[in-house]
Amino acid sequence: MFILLLGAPGSGKGTQGKLLAERLGLQKITTGDILRTAVAGATPLGLEAKKFMDDGKLVPDTVVLSLIKEELAKPEAQQGAVLDGFPRTAAQAELVDRTLAERGQRLNHVLLLDVPEEEVVRRMMARAAREGRSDDTPDAIKTRLQVYQRDTAPLIAHFAQRGIVRRVPGTGTVDDIAVEIQRIIGR
Repeated sequence: MFILLLGAPGSGKGTQGKLLAERLGLQKITTGDILRTAVAGATPLGLEAKKFMDDGKLVPDTVVLSLIKEELAKPEAQQGAVLDGFPRTAAQAELVDRTLAERGQRLNHVLLLDVPEEEVVRRMMARAAREGRSDDTPDAIKTRLQVYQRDTAPLIAHFAQRGIVRRVPGTGTVDDIAVEIQRIIGR
């Protein structure tokens, strides 16, 4: 089973993805984690990604998709995975669809964690204070939310055509949200 978690930065994708992957015994594939691992390991793709990251640029889709393909090729991802952070755009979604289709697989569920913008901002500011994250400034948060809105609407439409998108209320306790996800996917 392949599950994609979507939601604004600070919507709880990381928390819910971890819980979901553990409960279902699936690998959790997070773009940021695999980029950092590839860079730290000085892999060929990691070195290529590092050039962009060092310049403050987004890592191109081709590099990220190559890293995702490597993750999906691992034995622990043969029966499924929880994807968090990729795809982020409709173009990336088409690449993921093709990659899975080549293996006779597909995304089974797309879960959209629906959290009001003011709550997302509150969470991210609290996270910045708690974790000392310099990338969670008010201006950076505003920019990231604008990029999310711009890029994610077409992505949601891409998957909605297939009837696999489900909105999950992303407010409440972590446990309440996890129970709702479990209800939606039936496991």
